[in-house]
Amino acid sequence: MEGAPTRVMVAVNESTIKGYPHASISSRGAFDWTLEKIVRSNTSGFKLIFLHVQVPDEDGFDDMDSIYASPEDFKNMKNRDKIRGLHLLEYFVDKCHEIGIGCEAWIKKGDPKEVICHEVKRTQPDFLVVGSRGLGPFQRVFVGTVSEFCVKHAECPVITIKRKACETPQDPVDD
Repeated sequence: MEGAPTRVMVAVNESTIKGYPHASISSRGAFDWTLEKIVRSNTSGFKLIFLHVQVPDEDGFDDMDSIYASPEDFKNMKNRDKIRGLHLLEYFVDKCHEIGIGCEAWIKKGDPKEVICHEVKRTQPDFLVVGSRGLGPFQRVFVGTVSEFCVKHAECPVITIKRKACETPQDPVDD
C-alpha cells in the first residue's frame, strides 16, 4: 500500500574535535546506519528530518582569546555560529540529494536533549535516530548523554546507534 513516506528524525551535531568543523563521528554513524539498514534502496519511502541543536555558549565567547567590544562583534559571532550549523546540515542534505531521498533540515538553539524531545513532539516523526558515543558509566556521569534522555522522554520510538570502537578518538568523550 502506497502512503506517506516514513518520517525519520536524525539528530546531528558538530564534532567536538578541535580544528574539525564537520559532523560528529556518532552523527555520521547514525546517518549511515539509517541509510544502510532502514532506507536501503527504498528512497521514496522515507523522508529524513535533520535536527541540529546549537548550544548557546554560557559566556558568549566560545573559547575565544579576545573579548568582543561592539554590538556588531556580537552579531558577527551569531552569524558565524549560524554558518557553522548550515555547513553541518549541508553535509547531510547533499548526501540525501545525491541518493534521491527527501529531507528537511532544522537548526534550533538550546539544551539538545530538551530541544530534540520538544521537536519530536512538535513534528511527530515515526521514529528518532540518535548517535551515541558509547561512553562508560564513569564518563556518562560527567558529560550526560542526550541519547539516554531521548530514549526515556521522546514521544516516539528511538534508535540509538553506538559509535564503532575503531572510530573512537583518543579521548572517548570527544566525537
